[in-house]
Amino acid sequence: MITSVHNKCIKEAVALLAKKKERDRRGLFVVEGGKMFGEAPAQQISRVYLAQSAEKEMTAKYGDKLSGLSCEIVADDVFARMSDTVTPQGILCLVRQRRYNIEEILQGDDKKQMLFIVLEDIQDPGNLGTVIRTAEAAGADGVIMSSRTADIYNPKTIRSTMGAVFRVPFLYTEDLSSVIKMLQGRGTAVYAAHLGAKDFYDAFDYRQSTAFLIGNEANGLRDETAGCADTLLGIPMEGRVESLNAAVASSILLYEAYRQRRKG
Repeated sequence: MITSVHNKCIKEAVALLAKKKERDRRGLFVVEGGKMFGEAPAQQISRVYLAQSAEKEMTAKYGDKLSGLSCEIVADDVFARMSDTVTPQGILCLVRQRRYNIEEILQGDDKKQMLFIVLEDIQDPGNLGTVIRTAEAAGADGVIMSSRTADIYNPKTIRSTMGAVFRVPFLYTEDLSSVIKMLQGRGTAVYAAHLGAKDFYDAFDYRQSTAFLIGNEANGLRDETAGCADTLLGIPMEGRVESLNAAVASSILLYEAYRQRRKG
């Protein structure tokens, strides 16, 4: 049993929680809690840590999955130090990062009408996680992000996805404009959520292959990126509100596409 916060494994987990650079260097990220452990693909799990007081409960609940994994028991006070949550659930694991390439994102049945959400410079990890979770729920085929978007492996992002991060293909790109043009070249209509739009989002047909562009929380889309879109669209707002939260705007658009496709 690990009883010291100076243990090498504990220091590693703490560093992975705190630093993107360390996550990228080691190709690992941290997943906390029973639900997220249950969602994580076993083949991606590198190591599991159990708080001493939670060992029996977690073994009873996840014994089959734990039996094939490297597992360490950690004293409760030490586990609390390595946890990123206010009330640790007693289970934490290190998971190998998954990286998709553009072909994996764009591949699909020739007859399928694809659906993508494209994010430019989203900064809040909670927003990003919510978009990924909503993308799965609305049947999106992938999330494409500028390189300046928040880290998908940030602990707050991971928690906000509620497991969707393990199932929704995603891609970071240094050249968002080129990826947008690639989408268009494959027959995808690209719509940019923009305050300068003349028409609202419910005026368009999203039953064909569709991508929605969502910009930075404070500044929206850059002019260059918005200029790549086929169409600008707006979301109606009352009162003195100037814009919507990026995750909320994404949800409205994704679910309008979902509604239209369900309706046929």
